[in-house]
Amino acid sequence: MTLRKFQIYRGDQETGTLINFETEVKEGMVVLDVIHKIQAEQANDLAVRWNCKAGKCGSCSMEINGKPKLSCMTRMNEYDPDETITITPLKTFPVIKDLVTDVSWNYTQNKRIKPVKLASEAKTEKGYVMYQEDVDRVQEFRKCIECYLCQNVCHILRDHDKKDVFIGPRFMIRVASLEMHPLDTEDRIPELKKEFGSGMCNITRCCTDVCPEHINLTDNGIIPLKERVIDRYYDPVTIIGRKIFGKKKKKLPPIKH
Repeated sequence: MTLRKFQIYRGDQETGTLINFETEVKEGMVVLDVIHKIQAEQANDLAVRWNCKAGKCGSCSMEINGKPKLSCMTRMNEYDPDETITITPLKTFPVIKDLVTDVSWNYTQNKRIKPVKLASEAKTEKGYVMYQEDVDRVQEFRKCIECYLCQNVCHILRDHDKKDVFIGPRFMIRVASLEMHPLDTEDRIPELKKEFGSGMCNITRCCTDVCPEHINLTDNGIIPLKERVIDRYYDPVTIIGRKIFGKKKKKLPPIKH
């Protein structure tokens, strides 16, 4: 066991500060273990959100030394023994208490997205049939655990607070999962351009970098959506073609890894 130093944010959205703590750390401990130890021994009222402790629920998102991470998947041996570890709540969302933030804004964005609308003519006597490659394409986006680390690191939301015009990378890939569904007939491109703020993203790939499920949000989701908006509203050849031949069926972009 070694004695380690920590700074943990205590307070709410209006008033809060970093409080110093020292505690012994055992081999194999993760940051969430340390928080629980400090909570049990030194700060019983320390607020922290967590659930599965297996990196699958997304509840324990926070910032560790300034980087958005899941505390249950961040091992203590990633840091130097003499390093002071700073633990703060997600910057993009209002602080309720200590390390717990109010992420309810995200639920509101999800409700704005049109649900799947399956093509009736695609149903056979065996039910709906899809190619495996089409299943794989949208299955990548379904791995999302809604930790909101991508929402937190997105500079449009984090630094510029443009929540009124951009739904964020998590919900861009939710739109992508529906738009790339080969049996879906709903059209979400107008909302993507006018309401969801697809043009706000400048493809820094910071959301992809922090995703604990290694979803390629940028290349497989956001960029193809931006291309569809461009094709619909700005490509003169496509615009003329649509006027002559009518609306084409959804075209699946190549999947990247």
